[in-house]
Parts: sequence; structure tokens; C-alpha cells
Amino acid sequence: MPERKAARPRAPAPMPEVLAPKPPQVEEVVPLAEPLPDLAFPVDSISAQKSVLPPAVAARPVTDTPAVAAKAPVAGDIDFTVDDFELSFTESNVMAIDVDHGGDPVQEDVEQVVVLFANGQDAAARGLLEAYIRSYPGEGGKRFWNLLFDLLQVTGDRPAFDRLCVEYAEACETSPPSWREAPVVTAAAVPAGVRQLSLQGVLTAEGAQRVADLARLVEQKVAAQVDCAKLIGCDDEVAGQLATLLTTARRRKLALTLANVDAVLRRLGDRLQVGTAEHEPAWRLLLELLQRHATQEVFEERAVDYAVTFELSPPSWEALPQALVVAAELPQPDDAHYLSGELKNARFDDLAGYLANSEAPVLDFGAVRRVDFFSAGQLVNRIAPLKAAGRDVVIRSPNHLVAELMAVVGLNKQARIIVPKS
Repeated sequence: MPERKAARPRAPAPMPEVLAPKPPQVEEVVPLAEPLPDLAFPVDSISAQKSVLPPAVAARPVTDTPAVAAKAPVAGDIDFTVDDFELSFTESNVMAIDVDHGGDPVQEDVEQVVVLFANGQDAAARGLLEAYIRSYPGEGGKRFWNLLFDLLQVTGDRPAFDRLCVEYAEACETSPPSWREAPVVTAAAVPAGVRQLSLQGVLTAEGAQRVADLARLVEQKVAAQVDCAKLIGCDDEVAGQLATLLTTARRRKLALTLANVDAVLRRLGDRLQVGTAEHEPAWRLLLELLQRHATQEVFEERAVDYAVTFELSPPSWEALPQALVVAAELPQPDDAHYLSGELKNARFDDLAGYLANSEAPVLDFGAVRRVDFFSAGQLVNRIAPLKAAGRDVVIRSPNHLVAELMAVVGLNKQARIIVPKS
């Protein structure tokens, strides 16, 4: 047999090449143009937020979320309390509109109304109040009733006030407030005797109702006596009106007499500077007052000053009958500082001397109809230093709309506010 060839071992098959893994692609991070601000989430502010879910959704049970045990109170938590006054008036930042009061819907609605009123939006404020007195029945709605009654009083809507009294008596089961008659003289028969008026505070063209009352008396030739003890000052327009009324009464020989004018004369004399052609109506008022309450020598000296300042002929001295001059001063009721009218953009510069010199300052707001936000903030700035020094200031007789605004700007933290009972 032929010899078989010896079998040769086969070469091993080459192993497949194993590739090294590629490193993952990393995107390049592009830095922001400005760093993000640090955000802080106070626990108190989170816990105070109300649910924004509709009632139907909020009440639906959640089945796919495990129950979480209620958090036990922490021993160091702060207990926030308010005193009796703060139950009606709460504090917020000056000039703030959106104020967080822990979700108190009554306070939020009150602030919305007083903000509208302070801005002169009477119709919008009235519409809200008429809705709120029905949305908040019982004791909780009395604040809105008081605000609505005062709004009708300020706007002079007596028929609506009377209709509301009937509804108030039925809803609250108590007597309604009474309409407060303003001292306005009607064109009816002229009464016998002398009418008495009082000028108070700083009179402006927007809030000089008493000057309008005096004008009606002069037109009707009614004798009147005007107490100026609480008159702080007036703008040029009111000064011109008063000067004209006094001149008209003097020429008609009408018994229009003034009392307690010494302080007014002193303030006018200090304000009016010879050679400065300003406040011409105030100059005429000064000369008319000097006709009644000064000597001829003093009058003629200031008349020359008027002629030099304005290059105009001054009025002449005219001796008045004794019946037109009041020598005795009327008794002053108290040492309060009286304000009146609508206080808009008021800086209360006239308050500085009174607050500095009075041991127990009392600011009477009984004749004030409205205060805007700027004025309320300025009043806080005037009173806050006295509070810091340990002195007490009383704000007396503001209407409910003004008192609530004072609370919004935090004035109730600086002074004691006494609101008349309705």
C-alpha cells in the first residue's frame, strides 16, 4: 500500500479584532451671560400660601399618593398675636397696595375699597361695598357697612343713606347710624340772631366748605361771627375769597365779625415778605384783617409794603363801627390741631411746630373727608419720630374710610386712632 502523508496541524484562525470603547461625547457647557440670582424660599411664606385649586378639585381624594403624617409643631415656633386694636386695623408697608395678611379675605377686601376711595374712585368703591355687605353677613360685615355709610356721607347721598339704614336694621338687628348734618346755610328765611362759624385747619380750594357757607351768609346779609382759633392757614385762592367776603361785608355794613385772629395775623405777617411779589391774595386778606384788628398806623405801614411789592395802589383805611369788631376772644375747646377737607399731596409742614411744642398732641380729623396715599405716608413720617421718642399722639375722629387707610400704611402703629362710634 502506498504510504499516507502525515497530517499537518492547521494554523489557528485569527481572532477578531476588539476595538477599544470610544469615550462618550461631552457637550461643551456655555456659561450664561449673567449669573442666576439666589432664590430664597422662607418656610413661613410657603406655609402661608393658599391653595389655588378649585374647590371641586381640592376636595377630590388622591388614591395614588401615600398618606403623609401631619408635621408636629416645633417647640420654637413663634406665636403671632395681635392686640384688641389690631383686630380691626392691621399694619402694612407705607404706600403698599398688595398686602399679605395671612389670607384674611375681609382685610384684603377692606384694603381694596380704601385704596379706591383714596384715589378718588368713589363709584368703584361704592360698588364693591354694596356687594360686600351682602357677601359678609352678620358681625363680619359691619366694617363694610360702616365704610359704605361714611362713603355716602362724604358724597352727600342722603336718599341712599336712608334706604341703606332700613336694610342695615334688618340685616344687623341694631339701630343704624345717623346722618350727620353739615353746617350749611340754606336759602330759606333768614333766622334772627347771629350765626356762628368756625374755620379750622389748613383751608384749600378743594376743602373750604365753611368758606362757601360764609359766602352764602354774606349774600343773604346774615350777621355772623367767625371763630379763627383753629385756623392754621389757607392757600392763595381761599385767601382771596376770604378777603373779598370781608371787604363786601364791610362795605355793606354787615356785622361779620372775627374772633381769635391774632395767630392768623402773626402767620400771615411772617409769611409775606416785602419785595417778593408772591401771594397777592394773602396780602389783601392781611390788610382786610388789619382794618378790623389793628391800629391805623400798623395798617398803613403794611399798605405801603403792599404797594412797593406789587406796584399797585393799596386799599385805604376805613374806620369800622364798633359793632363790626370783636374784642373779646371766644373760648377755645381744646389744644387739638384741626384738619379739614380733602388732604391730597399734603406734607403737613404746619404740623412740625405743633408736634414739637405740644406735650400730648391731638390731631382732629373730624372735618377731613378724604386722605390720599401720599398724604397718609407723609403723616407717618411726621409722627414716627415722636413714637420712637416715647411720646403718644392721638388721631381723633377720622371717618372709617380714612381710619382704615391709616391702618394700611401702618399709622395705627405710630399713633392712637379714635374712631367715633357709628
